[in-house]
Parts: sequence; structure tokens; C-alpha cells
Amino acid sequence: MAKRLAVVDSDRCVGCQLCMFACTRRMGSGGMGESRIGVRSAGGMRKGFVVVVCRACEDPPCARCCPSGALQQRPGGGVVFESAKCTSCGACREACPFGAVFWDADRQEPLICVYCGYCAKYCAYDVIEHEESEEVGHAHG
Repeated sequence: MAKRLAVVDSDRCVGCQLCMFACTRRMGSGGMGESRIGVRSAGGMRKGFVVVVCRACEDPPCARCCPSGALQQRPGGGVVFESAKCTSCGACREACPFGAVFWDADRQEPLICVYCGYCAKYCAYDVIEHEESEEVGHAHG
């Protein structure tokens, strides 16, 4: 069964960005520059944080708009990225309604979640979890 990331309760997020560090490290780099997950302020400490993850769409708009076929729909939702096919047009980034297609400015290509769940293991506040894709569409509190 395919898996995806889910934001369980964004109110628990303290903005530590450990998930972003873990993602970048898992992908072979340091820092946060190649993270496939995002944490940003919702407008100051009082308003909390927004956690941006790929929602593993059943019919992903990022793949639909990719003119070169670099993004292919993954069974169970979401996409698989083939760097060699990417033309760096950025259409995928514009098409994602959640802002979950991040961009590598050096390589001029999208940073796409690989649904490994590594980031969720480092979230001390259980904001995100790695779940079965069949749960897509269910509400979380």
C-alpha cells in the first residue's frame, strides 16, 4: 500500500523545522535547502505555523501540467519525479494548489516528496504522520 504524509494537527507546530532538516538530510544534504516539506509562519508567533506537505493527490495537477512527463502519477496518489526528463519550466510549482512543489534553484528543478516519512519521525509534537494512502480524504482533527 502506498503511503503519504498528513498534517494531523498544525496547531501543535512550534516552528522548530526539524522535519525540514530531517528531509534534507535524508536526501543527502545539510541545512534546509533541499527540503520537500515546508514550515512557515502564519503571521507571527500568535498565529502559529503552516506546515506544507505534498497531499499525494489522486489526480495530481503537477503531473497533469508537466509537458515533458518528468512527473508521473504514482499508484496510490502523488507523483514520481524523473530529473532527466525535466525541462525546468516550473509549471508543476505553479500548478500545485498547496504550494508543496518546492524548487531547487541550483539545479532548476522541483523538489518532490518521496513519501518516505523520515520527516515525521523527527516531529516531536506529532504534527505530521506517515499514513496509508487509502486514508486520503479523511478528515484529521
